[in-house]
Amino acid sequence: MSTHLARRILVAVAAASVAVALSGCGASAGSAATGVWGDPGAARTPSLELHEDRSLSGTDGCNRLVGTWKMSGDRIEFGPLASTLMACEGVDTWLGSATAATIDGSTMTLTDQGGKKIGTLERQPTSSPS
Repeated sequence: MSTHLARRILVAVAAASVAVALSGCGASAGSAATGVWGDPGAARTPSLELHEDRSLSGTDGCNRLVGTWKMSGDRIEFGPLASTLMACEGVDTWLGSATAATIDGSTMTLTDQGGKKIGTLERQPTSSPS
């Protein structure tokens, strides 16, 4: 085998290794965000579920929310959130104005379009299959 061919093979293998490593990082970052945030069983409290397919669903404590999300570095960016428009007295519907979030351990901190912190949600434990 010529030296030139050996170098080309080595470069190709190195490039493939880097691509595999980088794709694994992206997947794990997204996986760290997926799951249930907040307590969907509690009345009048906000919660979100981030799905593997990058869709989301949840509630602001009154209205149902649906939308999309993506990882951008260490931030989660939400696409426009669609919401039902029910009027609920005494419910703070802050979650509907979230445009981004960060995760620190089991806490998701949500921010609005101006970057202002608007609330937090705690990760719910995953249930084990029976």
